[in-house]
Amino acid sequence: MPDGAPREEAAAAPRPGRVAAAVRGLALDVGPLRESRDFRLLWSGQLVALTGQQITAVAVPWQVYHLTRSTLDVGMIGLVQLAVMIPAGLYGGTLADRHDRRRVMLLAETGAAAATAMLLAGTLMTRTPLWYLYLAAALTAGLLALQGPSRTASTPTLVSRRRLPAALALNYVMFNATVIVGPGVGGLLIALGLRWAYGADLVAFAISVSAVLALRPLRPRREDGYLAPARGVAAIVQGLRFLRGRPVLISTFGIDLIAMVFGMPRAVFPAMAATVFHAGPVGYGMLVGAVGAGGLVGALTSGWVGGIRRQGLAVVAAVVVWGAAITGFGLARGSFPLALLLLAVAGGADMVSAVFRSTILQLAVPDSLRGRLSAVHQVVVTGGPRLGDVETGIVAQLTSPMVAVVSGGLACVAGALILAAAVPGLPRHRSDHE
Repeated sequence: MPDGAPREEAAAAPRPGRVAAAVRGLALDVGPLRESRDFRLLWSGQLVALTGQQITAVAVPWQVYHLTRSTLDVGMIGLVQLAVMIPAGLYGGTLADRHDRRRVMLLAETGAAAATAMLLAGTLMTRTPLWYLYLAAALTAGLLALQGPSRTASTPTLVSRRRLPAALALNYVMFNATVIVGPGVGGLLIALGLRWAYGADLVAFAISVSAVLALRPLRPRREDGYLAPARGVAAIVQGLRFLRGRPVLISTFGIDLIAMVFGMPRAVFPAMAATVFHAGPVGYGMLVGAVGAGGLVGALTSGWVGGIRRQGLAVVAAVVVWGAAITGFGLARGSFPLALLLLAVAGGADMVSAVFRSTILQLAVPDSLRGRLSAVHQVVVTGGPRLGDVETGIVAQLTSPMVAVVSGGLACVAGALILAAAVPGLPRHRSDHE
């Protein structure tokens, strides 16, 4: 054997140091939690609050479906909530850019807790009216939308610019963890009685409000010259005007709407759990939680996101994967485990899309406009799935749940590719963390 052969084989073998470095590159970056006390408080309080909200988010559709036996009535929950969320979210953006964001969060969360108390009181009725459930769900969604821009706009002020992608990934770890735990616990609590589910949400609100109380004041920065004395509608228009001539930012909103309006299947989860998979309330919770499980796995292995520069291309690819996985879920009606796996794949893709869309937005917007632009982002992120609930509910009512899911997934893939071709600046977009 030539003298150099052993050395060549040794060089070709993977080095332990390189393997360890690769693993560290995938591992979640928890630096923002270590470095910022206020980010840690905001993050942990929201972790508890979102868990409670996810419990209620599965309890209300379950209650509506078993009250009316109609997927359309379940889908209409999203439409009723959206009608309140859009104006509340946009107004919340103006509040976030003018007032102490901590105070806005406190007032809105207290009101949302009162709306959840309405749902708890409704379980004491002999037969809860459908309009009552719609009203309580709309109030809860509207008040949470009001405080959403304040939460979102606070994150870039609590961590360094370099740490922002990691902080946003941590937010998606938190969100997706609650999407797993909340529906799973919610399914168990629903089996015990709906009052247990709504009561758990009230306890979670109390913990979250306590965490917000411990924050320092979070007043918007005004040194960049963008904050004008505009109020009300004029302030909203001022925020929207910032988007003029920025097609990449607009396209990040558009591609998420495509994914959620066409590819969101959750309106048929109660019907599929009951009639397709025969899995009952626990299986229903598993369907909802599977999306979050995939998102959580994606977020926990998101150490690589800080090194991605072609963030726009990553968004397009992630939305295509989301649509393809949802299509597969619609065709997997014969296998509950396969259905859960495909929903998990979709959730992982959605996490990647969400992190990069948020990073593109937050790095492009001055702090004095972050509340209003975060409000626009929130309207899209929360409104899209609710429009998707309506679209899926209507198509499922006219055809079948499988047709609604498969057609929506295919439309999502096609829509994402068409948008990328129409706005080439999106797939070409590169980040600059400096």
